[in-house]
Amino acid sequence: MSDATRHVVVVGAGPAGLAAARAAASVGARVTLLDAADGLGGQYWLHLPAERPARREGLLHHRWATFVELDAVLRAHPDVTVLPSAQVWSLERLDSGVRLNVLVGEPDGAAREALALQPDALVLATGAHDRTLPFPGWELPGVYSAGAAQALAKGERVAVGRRVVVAGAGPFLLPVASSLLRTGADVVGVHEAGRLGSLARGWLDRPLALAWAAGKAGELAGYVRDLVRHRVPWRPGEAVVAAHGDGRVEAVTVARLDERWAPVTGTERQVEADAVCVSHGFTPRLELAVAAGCDLTPSRFVVVDETQATSVPGVWAAGEVTGIGGADAALAEGTVAGTAAAGGDTGTGAARAAGRARTRAHGFAARIEAAHGIRGGWTGWLRDDTVVCRCEETTYGRVREVVELTGSHEPRSVKLTSRAGLGPCQARMCGRTLQELLADPAAAGDGAPGAAPTMDRRPFVVPVRLGDLTALPDPPTTIPRTSGDRT
Repeated sequence: MSDATRHVVVVGAGPAGLAAARAAASVGARVTLLDAADGLGGQYWLHLPAERPARREGLLHHRWATFVELDAVLRAHPDVTVLPSAQVWSLERLDSGVRLNVLVGEPDGAAREALALQPDALVLATGAHDRTLPFPGWELPGVYSAGAAQALAKGERVAVGRRVVVAGAGPFLLPVASSLLRTGADVVGVHEAGRLGSLARGWLDRPLALAWAAGKAGELAGYVRDLVRHRVPWRPGEAVVAAHGDGRVEAVTVARLDERWAPVTGTERQVEADAVCVSHGFTPRLELAVAAGCDLTPSRFVVVDETQATSVPGVWAAGEVTGIGGADAALAEGTVAGTAAAGGDTGTGAARAAGRARTRAHGFAARIEAAHGIRGGWTGWLRDDTVVCRCEETTYGRVREVVELTGSHEPRSVKLTSRAGLGPCQARMCGRTLQELLADPAAAGDGAPGAAPTMDRRPFVVPVRLGDLTALPDPPTTIPRTSGDRT
């Protein structure tokens, strides 16, 4: 058992964060769980507000019983403080560890409470967000990331349109289409960029190794039933390569792709739609990990060891910030990370079982990448007038022009000259794409971003009002040692 005074802070309350908080508390640590949302569960268990609950919430989520159990245990635990609507806006490195600067309250509200936390151990479970490759017209109203569309469908029961096209790559397209159908939207097609050959090679390699994933097969069957029931076509080897409309989306152009994801000339066709939901995988939320100084892999995930420890002493990471592996991997990694952060033994009990589950889940994640990973030929659907940074309306042609004029492929130089990545989202949407294009356009998307510096270094993790900064107490208020749910 660890020292009960050991303070573990967990950032992120999705599957990884919830599992880490429970594991750390079970070992005997004092735990503070932070999440920017106003409820627990992350994007995976994004549910309706308490004032508008679903009659049978469990029907809308996979593994809902797991969330209910985690939520109940953490809120009732005497040594766990749950802080929703808690935004970590910066992380400082100190000689004795790290300090998290937090604002608690509604993001648009005034007089948010300021906290400064200096934990004995930090678990980063910040998750990931959709990656959307640019295409002509993707800046039109009516073009959504698939994650945003699912968040509206699951969290608000709102359909993003009447006739919706779902496109991109990866298994996430199927639950998004299913969620849209449940809101009453007419999903006119699901277009998967991966061709059948790539999908087969990725998923059917060593088929016996998939025996443990029977639950995943059940989920897949449920999504397929939804598509069949509503007669939604699933078309592999296709992509939305342009969106059209006067003031908003009215139609999209769909084209066949070759093995490298380059559009096949002559296969283009238009599909009428008033919304398109696009996802080409996920990008980890690395701001806090980069601020802490954590080492990253060449594919831009946090490097961890067998205990989920990062390269920075006192900092652990779990979930999709370490690799895109789904909820099973996140739960397992969170359990290992929470146990280790609290000073527990990861070689026994629940942590040992979680370690075995993590190994299996990582194999599943490798299959996803092999089957659905982005190929470099997608740049063939870009035009010089294609917007690549929607915040600043910077076009692909402008980026190319800046590179030619300056002779520099360095992201900071290109950002300052072209303004790409300098808008309100601070390159969250376009950063990975710009980084890959600048590093090696011919290899963009093949997990080879070259030596280009990261675009995830943001001293301010999120926009903060000047009024919030001027009102910060000196020193900032810290969470009292007495714990409990502050929701």
